[in-house]
Amino acid sequence: MIHTKLKCVVVDDSSLQRLSITKLVKDHPSLILVAEHNNALDTKRELENTKVDLIFLDIEMPILSGFDLLDNLKEKPQIVFVTGKTQYAFQAFNYSAIDYLQKPVTKDRFNVAVQKALEFHQVNIDKQIPVDENYIFIKSNLKKHKLFLNQVKYVEAFGDYVKVITDNETYTVLSTMKGFAEELPKSQFLRVHKSYIVNLFRIKNYSSKLVFLEGIEIPLSRNRKKDLEESLEGIED
Repeated sequence: MIHTKLKCVVVDDSSLQRLSITKLVKDHPSLILVAEHNNALDTKRELENTKVDLIFLDIEMPILSGFDLLDNLKEKPQIVFVTGKTQYAFQAFNYSAIDYLQKPVTKDRFNVAVQKALEFHQVNIDKQIPVDENYIFIKSNLKKHKLFLNQVKYVEAFGDYVKVITDNETYTVLSTMKGFAEELPKSQFLRVHKSYIVNLFRIKNYSSKLVFLEGIEIPLSRNRKKDLEESLEGIED
């Protein structure tokens, strides 16, 4: 379920049509009305100074049309065109519009457009999650720790345990190397020796017998060299 709330602006030179759309916006639990305008010039000033996620935009307006407004914006919010005519539909989607609503707009049709905008917004948020948000939980010293994978340098076998060496700490975890390797994403970690797993993104260079991290030398098994080369090629691709 998407819990995001989108900040919206409604633009229409018709006061009745604008009132209709603003009411739908105010009644929707996932929308916040930031402003309403009856012309493109005021809207342009608003968007240049205010962060807006979604704009419900009329096309035919005096002085500047809805298309003119978008042509003059450096950063465009998501767009739902609202118009009384269908003739602009093709042109509207050249502006990557989320939807195209024909007046009079029904509540059900409005909600469909909003759902599209919410889903698109969530996809963009997901794309922006940093790599550090990839993590697993490990148990060390009788405590559960959130282990951010991007901070892990390497893992070393330590008897019945493994030592997890990160940028800031070393954790001792009751696990086999095989079992711990299964917890890690193969796109980021590789077992290069019976006693070592390395973070591929931390490798500086390697030789026939060694993998060099940041000031650390890790032994490289002869039968693991090909796996290492293929994994690093995959990263470069």
